[in-house]
Order: sequence, then structure tokens, then C-alpha cells
Amino acid sequence: MTEFNKKLTHLLKSFPDVSQISALGETTILCKPQDAVTLLKALKQEPGLDMAMLVDLCGIDYLHYGQSEWETSSATATGYGRGVERFVNKETKSNARFAIVYHLLSMQQKKRLRVRVSLDTQRLHIDSIVNIWPNAQWYEREVYDLYGIHFTGHPDLRRILTDYGFIGHPFRKDFPLEGYVEMRYDANLERCVYEPCEITPRVSVPKVIRKEDNRYYSQPKEDK
Repeated sequence: MTEFNKKLTHLLKSFPDVSQISALGETTILCKPQDAVTLLKALKQEPGLDMAMLVDLCGIDYLHYGQSEWETSSATATGYGRGVERFVNKETKSNARFAIVYHLLSMQQKKRLRVRVSLDTQRLHIDSIVNIWPNAQWYEREVYDLYGIHFTGHPDLRRILTDYGFIGHPFRKDFPLEGYVEMRYDANLERCVYEPCEITPRVSVPKVIRKEDNRYYSQPKEDK
């Protein structure tokens, strides 16, 4: 065990509800919302860990994760399988639908850490970490906009990617691809107006490459 891992293990002993998993050479710390700020601050300030940089902060929607295949219409005979039994990480499966993931970097130790906090759909809020990493202000606004997760204590929590009048949160798995409304410019009113979306609902299906389709091969097959 490296000195870095020893210090990390020692620190996590102070958090009885915190655990860690390792996969593909990466370490992920699983944390509850009430411990998140204290843990993240300790990871930044603890000598020997020095997680001084917040590389990214993002949200996750685990709706239907590990429970069903992609809910798509029968577009092809050789469609795309989600591989539920093969690819699901059992450590990730829980009753919590949403999660916040913090990606940390220590330039001094040349190490990376991932901290994942699961959130109950009935309590979609977590304390802001702007006081720890000021750049979190933009990331938290993005997660709030796209997932509807509220960050308590954020100095300016408002939408950042969608329009002020946008309805819903587009990165949620149950949000329709077409959205609920569409915007157009009304020449008579001389302003933009929102109207019910008239686009026909469709399902996003990954491209299927068929062996019979020569467009995907450098050498076209000879005619028999």
C-alpha cells in the first residue's frame, strides 16, 4: 500500500458511513450528503492527500439502471443491447436515483479521486462547495439546470445553459428528447414566444453497422 493510500484509509476511518471502491485503477469514495462538505474539505487540506483542484462536478440519473434494457422501439432486427447483467456495477446500484460526482486532482501527489454522493428523489439538495473550490459555482449551476438538484448556500443558483423560461431538466432520463415546448420569434409581438412542442416524439437509438452495408468498409465487397 502506497503512502497516499495509507493516508486516505486513515482519513476515511473518521467517516463511518463513507466507503471506497477501486476499479480499473481508479478510486471512488461513496459518501452520504451530510458528510460531503466535511469530507471534501478534509481531502483538500489533509497533508499527503492535497486534493487542491476540483476538475469537475457533474450529476447522474440512474433511472432504470440495471433494471431494464434500453427502452426503445423495434427499430432494427439487430438492435443495441444495454447488457444489464454484464455491465452493471453492483456497487453503484442503490435506491437513490440521482448522484453528484466530484472529480478531484492533486498536482502535488499526482493522484486523482472521485467522490460520489447519492441523493434521494425526495431530498434533491446538497450543500454547496463554492467556499472550498470557487470554480464549483459554474458546475453547480450546470447540475441545477440539467438535473434540478439544488445546492444550498450557492451565491447565484440559476440556469446557465437553458433559457430562463425553460421547463424541466433536460438531462433527466425521463425528459423527452423533443422537450415540452418550442420557441419561435413572433413578428407581431416582436418577441420570442413559447408554444407546445409539435415535433413527433422519437427514440434515440445508437447506429447499427450491418455487414451488408459497404459504406462502413474500406474495401467494398465484390458482387457474387
